[in-house]
Amino acid sequence: MSGAPKLRGLYAITDSQLLADGKLLPYVKAALKGGAQLLQYRDKSTDTIRRLEEAQALQGLCAQYGAALIINDDLELAAQLGVGLHLGQTDGSLAASRLRLGPHAIIGATCHAQLELAATAATNGASYLAFGRFFNSRTKPGTPTATLELLKQARSRFDLPMAAIGGITLERAPALIANGANLIAVINDLFAAEDACAVEQRARAFSQLFTD
Repeated sequence: MSGAPKLRGLYAITDSQLLADGKLLPYVKAALKGGAQLLQYRDKSTDTIRRLEEAQALQGLCAQYGAALIINDDLELAAQLGVGLHLGQTDGSLAASRLRLGPHAIIGATCHAQLELAATAATNGASYLAFGRFFNSRTKPGTPTATLELLKQARSRFDLPMAAIGGITLERAPALIANGANLIAVINDLFAAEDACAVEQRARAFSQLFTD
């Protein structure tokens, strides 16, 4: 990781289907060039060799653009590369991951729409709290459960950066930011693009929402 990436701005999350057929590296590079501050590598496959190679390549890109790489649900891979980790509620112990990765690693926690989950994550050493889903999402379809009021309550209760996720578009993002979201996590509205140039333009537009 290069420097100290900010836990504020666009949080790009990869999708193995959207970024298949050689799109992963050029599309991610475009997102980073457009200003993404964090990049989560999310790949649920069991191909450990490919996942290591892709994560290493993404680590190099993140270092080039001063962003932070976060590995989804794979403590061993995060530890091997010395990068961050994101844990869902069933992805293992946050406290144990903090001990393994050290005090300076970025570790995020999925809190769904529950302040009590966020309180537990904060106590166990989370670097940021991820709330969602705020809108219907193609990646994780279902009824939206998180609200702007939840963000307000979390902002008043926790002194940690907050990430919003779930069906977020450029039009929907400003309200989330205004109500306390430090990070806007985007998958489809960033990477479901016709080419890398479009990805960069979308990333730049999201990033500009944080310029004030």
